[in-house]
Amino acid sequence: MIDTLHAVQTPEGVDLSLPVAGPLPRALAYWLDLLIQGTGLSAFQSALFAAGRSGFAIGLNLIVVFLSYWFYPVLFEVLARGQTPGKRIVGLRVVQENGTPVGWPSSLLRNFLLVADFLPIFYLAGITSMCLDSSFRRLGDLGAGTLVVHVEPAKPRARQAELTLFERPLPPAIALTLEEQGAVIAFAERAPLLSSARAEELAAIPASLTHGDEPRARLLAIAAWLLGHSA
Repeated sequence: MIDTLHAVQTPEGVDLSLPVAGPLPRALAYWLDLLIQGTGLSAFQSALFAAGRSGFAIGLNLIVVFLSYWFYPVLFEVLARGQTPGKRIVGLRVVQENGTPVGWPSSLLRNFLLVADFLPIFYLAGITSMCLDSSFRRLGDLGAGTLVVHVEPAKPRARQAELTLFERPLPPAIALTLEEQGAVIAFAERAPLLSSARAEELAAIPASLTHGDEPRARLLAIAAWLLGHSA
């Protein structure tokens, strides 16, 4: 199944086109995560049962297996900007339908509804849902209001310049209203979802803030200052 674009208009009136991932790259990321989980659990179980299969060891193993199955994707999606290790390898990210980072409630719901996607057998409900939905959302995504999108690899040179500016948060050259501050912060939240060219184009619009080279990096640095990041 080919990938597609999901159109979003932000509250600031900016039109975004999110490159939504189709079933094939999502399936690859899912199996990579299963492999990573299985490898970690096998190593844990080998160490746990090295001294014998006591009742305590068996009980602890069941708890760890349960927590790993249900909360492995949730923790990574919320704490690692929407990317489990498998998704990071494939270049995917989970976001809200409006392009903002996924939160705890949405991540919990989309992953707990994975059970419904497996019904009645062999992930049939999930595959059917993705084939029928224009943005390839499975039942968990529809219930939680989330999308899985492609992430453009960061160019090392541009990324280094961006990190340098983030290490030195930049105060805005002019006073900003609360609405303007919100727009700058919203841009920073959505910047990872944009192509480099599109991000530079949008960042150059407020020329009084981002005059000079690297407008995207400058706007991100201003967002860091507004959010109170220390130099």
